[in-house]
Amino acid sequence: MLDYLKNKEFTSAQFLVIGYFIVIFSGTILLMLPLATTAEGGMSFTNALFTATSATCVTGLIVVNTSTAFTVFGQLVIMLLIQIGGIGIMTMSSMIALIIGRKIGLKERLLIKDDLDHLQISGMVRLVQYVLAFTFVIEGAAALILFIRLIWNYDFWRALYLAVFHSISAFNNAGFDLFGNSLEGFTGDIVVNFVVMSLIVLGGIGFAVLAELYNFKSKHMKKFTLQTKIVLLFTILLIIVGFFSVLLLEYNNNATIGNLPFGQKLLASLFLSVTPRTAGFNTVPTGQLYSSTLFLIIVLMFIGASPGSTGGGIKTTTFGVLLMTVWNLIKGKKDIDVFKRRLDRDIALKAIVTTFLALALVIIVTMVLSTTEGVPFLPVLFETVSAFGTVGLSTGITSTLSEVGKILIIFTMFVGRVGPLTLALALAERKQKGIYHYPKENVMVG
Repeated sequence: MLDYLKNKEFTSAQFLVIGYFIVIFSGTILLMLPLATTAEGGMSFTNALFTATSATCVTGLIVVNTSTAFTVFGQLVIMLLIQIGGIGIMTMSSMIALIIGRKIGLKERLLIKDDLDHLQISGMVRLVQYVLAFTFVIEGAAALILFIRLIWNYDFWRALYLAVFHSISAFNNAGFDLFGNSLEGFTGDIVVNFVVMSLIVLGGIGFAVLAELYNFKSKHMKKFTLQTKIVLLFTILLIIVGFFSVLLLEYNNNATIGNLPFGQKLLASLFLSVTPRTAGFNTVPTGQLYSSTLFLIIVLMFIGASPGSTGGGIKTTTFGVLLMTVWNLIKGKKDIDVFKRRLDRDIALKAIVTTFLALALVIIVTMVLSTTEGVPFLPVLFETVSAFGTVGLSTGITSTLSEVGKILIIFTMFVGRVGPLTLALALAERKQKGIYHYPKENVMVG
């Protein structure tokens, strides 16, 4: 099907949107089979579509409990959708092509570049090889560590299955779990916490950054590309700010971390800072967090992970470019200088447009859900941003959503995965650049 689409006159954005839609629809059909669910007669179309979208868009929001509502077959389908959605449909397509010895042409390389949010077309096959190698090595190593930990609580095959499933779910920032209550049973477990947090961060910084770190030989950070510098800076900064903020805000909240020993408070706060990188796992009840903490997490979820990663959101680089643009304008500079490099103004404009489209989507969906669901504003906003950021955290309202609410969240998850700008470009009519310019005139702003 993907080969058929590549031969049609679609833009890269249109191809990616259609490609992800096909994967989601296929997953929906599989999850509707009686073989996939424990309920008699199979699952309804809306619930199957919601689950398939959540898995493919590596979100983790669920309308039914994954551990009890699905059979092993259904869980394996979800795991496959998570893997495809996490590393991208073009990476999976390219993997198959490489296995059968088929050449990857120019059009495929362009699609891979757009699917992985890469800057240039050169080295696409090598990048795909890196993506596949990083994915299977990191997931495999994490699964082994989790297996050694879980074998103390489960029999051999169950421990192995849980280790593999949660390793894939965590690295792809999906947030699906088979424990029934996410990771709330492992709040003070150092091994599970640090393995899952490591997977979330590694999956969320982007494959191009991972490749650069892997090939990095110099001891000086100045040798990194600007992309890697911005990603690393804001990833670390957001985690640190989130950690201290959560610890301060929730310190005396007995429903979350208030009654925990100090060491576990630190661990739970760190996990709660990392998981909005768009993973969706939680070690404390999200619905019991203070409103101030929920709003902080909303901000972190909206920013999300980094380009070319398994995560969503507007991306750390977009957030970084916006901050740098504002800072340079405040200083009266015409150029946008970052780490002794000058950014093209088109990059800043793209960051502004991406953020505006994301905010517009979140505002509209939140307004409609506030009307249709009869739920307080903050949980609705939290749910919407979680869907857009492909995070999967929820205050507990997902399973109570109406049919309209489910469709809106499905659409929001889809936009969050393909990107608001990509979807806008896919829907827009292609126009050639004009050969003339209108007269310039200014307006007052600010």
